[in-house]
Amino acid sequence: MKFNSSKLQRWAQLLKQQAYRCCLMAQVWLWDTLLTTAAWIEQTAAPLRRVVAAGDLSRLRHDLLEESQLSWHYLVLVVGSCIIATLGLLANSTAVIIGAMLIAPLMLPIRGAAFGIIEADRVLMRSSILALIVGSVLSVTISATLGRLTGVVQFGSEVMARTQPTLLDLGIAVAAGALAGVAKVEPKIAGTVAGTAIAVALMPPICVVGLWLGQGNLELSLGALLLYMTNLFGITLACMVAFVLFGYSMMHQARRPLGITLMFTALLVLPLGASTLRLLQQNQLEANVRTALLDRTVTFQRLTLVDMSTNWLTTPPEISLTVRASEPVSPTQVQLLEEFLAREMGRDYRLVFLVSQVAAVTSSPPDETDVVE
Repeated sequence: MKFNSSKLQRWAQLLKQQAYRCCLMAQVWLWDTLLTTAAWIEQTAAPLRRVVAAGDLSRLRHDLLEESQLSWHYLVLVVGSCIIATLGLLANSTAVIIGAMLIAPLMLPIRGAAFGIIEADRVLMRSSILALIVGSVLSVTISATLGRLTGVVQFGSEVMARTQPTLLDLGIAVAAGALAGVAKVEPKIAGTVAGTAIAVALMPPICVVGLWLGQGNLELSLGALLLYMTNLFGITLACMVAFVLFGYSMMHQARRPLGITLMFTALLVLPLGASTLRLLQQNQLEANVRTALLDRTVTFQRLTLVDMSTNWLTTPPEISLTVRASEPVSPTQVQLLEEFLAREMGRDYRLVFLVSQVAAVTSSPPDETDVVE
């Protein structure tokens, strides 16, 4: 037994060493790939880059440093935007949430951090990161407090939609971040900042983190935090690329910070890819359930399906079916449908019917024989 135990320990150590070597080789390969990609981008974009005067460069740095300061104006914008976004999320009001997006105070230090990173400007980086951290922590605290004070237990669709980010959110963040960076160096398109802020939506995800933390739900708060980090890194990376392409930083100087930022952003692809795959599987399952109910059940030959939604966070998943019917749906029918879905889909579902009664009304008066005395 001692021999076998020591032999197993040696095998375990060898496996650990091999795993460590594979990890190092993967890191080296990823870093070489990033550097090669950056060099190719530099060579391709070189004819498109323009020369920026020293005065324009210093003016941009001054503007970014000024808007990235941890000032009272910035804190007022953060508090106001957070309160509006949190109340809009609690009320499940899309219009109110969009109003909070328009303020977008967190976008300002992110642009400053992007420029500070590629220029190795410690003052700008320190100021921007400090403002971003304080704004984020303050937003989480305010939203968690408001969530506890209002006593709302069941959140609506606007909150739930920000707990499962996908690769689509990363694409939106990159595109919006590029527009935000271009809008800073091109006054002619500065008006796109509002639309960019709405598209990327920094404040609502961080408020959702606070709301779920206020209820003690760590899993869903981490989902919202992943969306916030996706937006954060996507905007930062895209702003850095925009500053380089428009000549506000030299490519050979920005190559290393761009590669590091790209590597951290690429790490988000793993959880986002898993979330995207899970979302696609859920959509396929929901489509299969709809087909099974509509085409292979007698009950739905007498019903008209208006809407169908699935809550995948419950166990078993709960399917809400809004239907129109001329007669009530009995609990026995619901039970039979649940048993049918369990056989067809290989898993249990809970069905909830929201029935709207339909009555046939014509211009002809009812027959006297139909009138009950």
